[in-house]
Amino acid sequence: MTLNEQEPVQPKPHLKLVGTDGNAFAIMGAAARALRKAGRGDDVRAYQAEAMAGDYNHLLAVTMKWFEVD
Repeated sequence: MTLNEQEPVQPKPHLKLVGTDGNAFAIMGAAARALRKAGRGDDVRAYQAEAMAGDYNHLLAVTMKWFEVD
């Protein structure tokens, strides 16, 4: 883990990705909405910074670390 990465606070919010557009911006938008809905709006920038620190596969791995994904 690098200094930029932060461990998400538990419990993980639920995020449904099945049936949604699979582009990176759609995933990050859905994740931001899920964080805000879970009362964790302050974590949105940390999630986005970590998610954008690599390629698409990195984005998916980070999203699965931060959320309970369907």
